[in-house]
Amino acid sequence: MFELMKRAVKINTTKLLIFTAIFYVLSAFIIHYLEPEEFPTPFIGFWWVMTTVTTIGYGDYAPRTVPGMLYGMFLYLFGIGLIGVILGKIVDAYSYFRRMKMRGKLDYKGNNHFLLIGWSKSVQKTVEEILANKDIENDVVLIDHLKESPFIHERFHYIRGNPTDMDILQKANIGKANSVSVFASENEDEVTTDGKTLLVALAIEEYAEARNIEIYTIAEIVHEAHIRMFQYAKVDEFVLSTESFPHLMTKALLHHGSSRLFMNLISHAHGEHMWEIKPDPSWKTYEDAFESLRRQGANLIADGNDLSIIRRMHDAIPPDSRLYVICDEETYRKLELAPL
Repeated sequence: MFELMKRAVKINTTKLLIFTAIFYVLSAFIIHYLEPEEFPTPFIGFWWVMTTVTTIGYGDYAPRTVPGMLYGMFLYLFGIGLIGVILGKIVDAYSYFRRMKMRGKLDYKGNNHFLLIGWSKSVQKTVEEILANKDIENDVVLIDHLKESPFIHERFHYIRGNPTDMDILQKANIGKANSVSVFASENEDEVTTDGKTLLVALAIEEYAEARNIEIYTIAEIVHEAHIRMFQYAKVDEFVLSTESFPHLMTKALLHHGSSRLFMNLISHAHGEHMWEIKPDPSWKTYEDAFESLRRQGANLIADGNDLSIIRRMHDAIPPDSRLYVICDEETYRKLELAPL
């Protein structure tokens, strides 16, 4: 018996499932044949078999004759052992899936995700900020060379590999990503860092051109003089990694406490933050939008990256405008607006 169970453990999972199903169905007919009065139909026999091998044992049906009892004892030993082997294989399969996911070996099949390339402490903060935002339901996918996933979350997926490799980009389902952010590597000189970022940006552009699709790409650049090179790679947005710190430090020196104001705007961990809204159809000018939002407790500050709208209140709101307001989350959720 135990030798038989040893062999069962080594059997292919699909074959084991087929064998188990046949064995349980056959057992239902056997107990029906041995005790037709107690088990008048094979279905009732099957009910008894399943409650027996799963150790539930309701006791509503039970063999009364010696042959039936002997078969019942056989079923206790072999049938329960068989279900244990199957459950063990299911647990092993789940554990294998978890290991493969942690090691970045699984393809990502979702869409509208944020694809991040490169891992660092600043990237971790970006991931935490995205996942902490209640208005964002998109998954986050990371491509890097780390042996295991550096972050654990149900909406975080890790792909291990070279981001300039077309197969790796395909594994991350880059063609269906909401956007791609390429982060600068750490502990390297400016030329090397920006050079690596540029190679990744070129690989993304090559992937997009080969499939005739648009991929919105954001690149972190260390040296401002390198921006012109990234423009040839058709990068949509540039973020200078060293640009914000000196500006924030200068503002803090000149205006004490101002750095906390900027942190309130860029982090969702604070009460007041910036939100993008779609213009209401009833708003014709920026003044209409400003007054409507003011009455609801929100401040209109910009249209896209244009902060000058406060001086152009009578201008008409363009159809493709992207308005930004400052308010707390409770106020934002109560705003009477057209859906984004």
